[in-house]
Amino acid sequence: MSWFESFVLGLVQGLTEFLPISSSAHLRLTAAFADWNDPGAAFTAVTQLGTEAAVLIYFRKDIARIVSAWFRSVIGKGARDDSDARIGWLVIIGSVPIGVLGLLLKDAIEGPFRDLRLIATTLVVMGVVLGFADRRAARDEGGGRHRAATQRKELTDLDVKDGLIYGACQALALIPGVSRSGATISGGLLLGYTRESAARYSFLLAVPAVLASGLFELKDAGDGHTAWGPTAFATVIAFAVGYAVIAWFMKFISSKSFMPFVIYRILLGLLLFALVGFDALSPHAGENAG
Repeated sequence: MSWFESFVLGLVQGLTEFLPISSSAHLRLTAAFADWNDPGAAFTAVTQLGTEAAVLIYFRKDIARIVSAWFRSVIGKGARDDSDARIGWLVIIGSVPIGVLGLLLKDAIEGPFRDLRLIATTLVVMGVVLGFADRRAARDEGGGRHRAATQRKELTDLDVKDGLIYGACQALALIPGVSRSGATISGGLLLGYTRESAARYSFLLAVPAVLASGLFELKDAGDGHTAWGPTAFATVIAFAVGYAVIAWFMKFISSKSFMPFVIYRILLGLLLFALVGFDALSPHAGENAG
């Protein structure tokens, strides 16, 4: 991997990690369209450490408050039903599904799951799911001619059932094209949470899973498939760009819907189907890393 490739891929990672459009799919597609080698699952996981560092800094006050409340609940100096302590416990519980499945499906994630036909399918299907969830949220918030607006839930309303469902949604992101934020935000909207609450918890829930995945994959960063220097450079780029994207995205969803992302996902998926279907692009383009 060249330094230019690492710059572009780090930029792509930072731009797409927090938007509901799938960073892993875009890294894979960037390599395929540019006729580069697939950066691989290890590269993706390690560069996500950069974007998760952006999460830790942007949400530092929330994270510090949650960790403090959780720790007090563990040592018996705080109430376990405190909303921040409960969120801390639910983040841990919700991280279990993706951790277990990530280990069990490691070979598939690094192989068959990277087929461009599967990525096209998940882009379209999850785009439709996100669109449905977003329209439902808009209908609840706006009410209608014959009914009042429905009060949607905030993070303080999070319970064990919802936390486990969030965790199951996050586990879907092991398949490129699903999108971690897209799956968890869709789940949150369907569970009745506000757009901002769904997005905020999506970012918080991702912290343990992404950090664990990135640290686990560090051992592969210099194994001949992923060059250490360019990977570290891409991670720094992903951090800087990712932080700016978080700040923009949280402001965007406070007053706008997710429909632009829905349309983008569906159009990109259909384009990918067309390119593969007409043999303009191999479904395995760029898979042979070297």
